[in-house]
Amino acid sequence: QVQLVESGGGLVQTGDSLRLSCVASGRTFSNYAMAWFRQAPGKEREFVAVINWSGGSAYYIDSVRGRFTISRANVENTVFLQMNSLKPEDTAVYYCAARQTRAGATILGSFPPDAVDYWGQGTQVTVSS
Repeated sequence: QVQLVESGGGLVQTGDSLRLSCVASGRTFSNYAMAWFRQAPGKEREFVAVINWSGGSAYYIDSVRGRFTISRANVENTVFLQMNSLKPEDTAVYYCAARQTRAGATILGSFPPDAVDYWGQGTQVTVSS
């Protein structure tokens, strides 16, 4: 059983920063792309960002590009999402996700939730005005 455990969510004000963490256990993740999704009330789950575990390249949706940074610590099987200049529209439950890839492959853009192999339980981020 592969487990992903998120932490770091909370209640903050507009313009504040948060760093989310996701720790993976149960398998090696050297052939996984790691991603963050989010789901706001009444909306479908939305792709946010992805980082390629072995390559280091990353991709972001337009609404967070320049404000959010995804990074990794491979030895600890951990992925982070640094969120700066937070806005009320960033309010959502944030989910860590892992997508298995072939050796040497990279993820070049977004992908839908049904392409995800493993999910974390989610962590709430609330941004007040």
